Amino acid sequence: MIQVLGASWALLLGLSLLMLGNGMMGTLMGIRGGIEGFSTFEMSIVTSAYFVGFLGGSRMAPEMIRRVGHVRVFAALGSFISAALILFPAIADPWVWTALRVLIGFCFSGVYVTAESWLNNSVDNTNRGKALSLYVIVQMLGIIVAQGVVTTGDPSGFILFIIPSVLVSISFAPILLSISPTPAFETTKAMTLRQLFGISPLGCVGIFLLGGVFSAQFGMASVYGTQAGLSVAQISSFIAAIYLGGLLLQFPIGWISDRIDRRILIMIVSLAGGVAAMVGLVFGNVFTLLLGVSFLVGGLTNPLYALLIAYTNDMLDGDDMAAASGGLIFINGLGAISGPIITGWAMGVVGPGGFWLFIALLMLATGGYAIWRMFQRPSTATTEDTVSYAPLTPSATAVAVEFAQEYYADNLEEAESEGESATYRE
Repeated sequence: MIQVLGASWALLLGLSLLMLGNGMMGTLMGIRGGIEGFSTFEMSIVTSAYFVGFLGGSRMAPEMIRRVGHVRVFAALGSFISAALILFPAIADPWVWTALRVLIGFCFSGVYVTAESWLNNSVDNTNRGKALSLYVIVQMLGIIVAQGVVTTGDPSGFILFIIPSVLVSISFAPILLSISPTPAFETTKAMTLRQLFGISPLGCVGIFLLGGVFSAQFGMASVYGTQAGLSVAQISSFIAAIYLGGLLLQFPIGWISDRIDRRILIMIVSLAGGVAAMVGLVFGNVFTLLLGVSFLVGGLTNPLYALLIAYTNDMLDGDDMAAASGGLIFINGLGAISGPIITGWAMGVVGPGGFWLFIALLMLATGGYAIWRMFQRPSTATTEDTVSYAPLTPSATAVAVEFAQEYYADNLEEAESEGESATYRE
């Protein structure tokens, strides 16, 4: 771990500053939108716009990088982010905000693709898993620390919007000044969605539903807090608890997933997350209990993304893992786009509790579908047949997922070289 940190500290520092800026904006949008009098539906459109841009950026950024190179793409997109961030308080119009969020989502996706490709190039097969772990830790800590920064200023003013702009601008320095040769950028031809669904129906359905859960947490949590009458400090603590749970439970759930049937664990985690969200629906007015619920829900939903990818990989040969990553990202992105809109509609119908109701229904649906799949195609594998879990968050781009797929494929090759069969079939 120390070796990886020594080789990649500048990249990880830059990425942490990017996550600080993005984490602040995710919270500020909901708080400032409430101050400006935007409706829940308008804020759901603004939130969804980010994921529209993010999905578009994840698909277009690789071609941009191939045409003009990593450095130019990184610098150009980062400049657009810095400029767009300071326009939000200047133009308080929901449709202008929607356009800006599309732009920011697109640019952040492209920036992440560039930085992640550099990170992948800085490690080798022996430490790829450790690099992924550090990357997840940096992402989560960036969002958690961002919630504390939000409490240092007045969300009705300009300062809190200037800070993330500055953070994003500063993040370029450690990354660009530490990069020597730029890595060759190659993308794998994606597997068709029909093929992917045929291989792992549970993986596809679960990834789609989880996209809605994650986008609701990332984009609508502050809208929920505003509707529920929480203070800025309480909203920040509430959101921080979600990602603190995701950070602390990522690795224990990963450890368990390597030792039991992953479908059983997907079922347990999903149903437990659904029940916890229902507790939030009923007792969300008790703030201390709300913090506990948000920690548990975040701790169960965030690792579920990596768990579903690991489960899908158990059905794939090593050569197909990278090809599957594009389809998984696209399916997750579709769910993420629809999540805030449905959440906003639910909150408009039943009040703030619609936030928890939406998450609960999606998590329970994932758990129920896992049970149904176990009756459709019983498992014939043992726990020794599965590939090792790799930590990932739902905000990962296609590059990070391919990064993880390389880790899975390396493990598969290592197991096969030792005479073991590491391919898991339903």
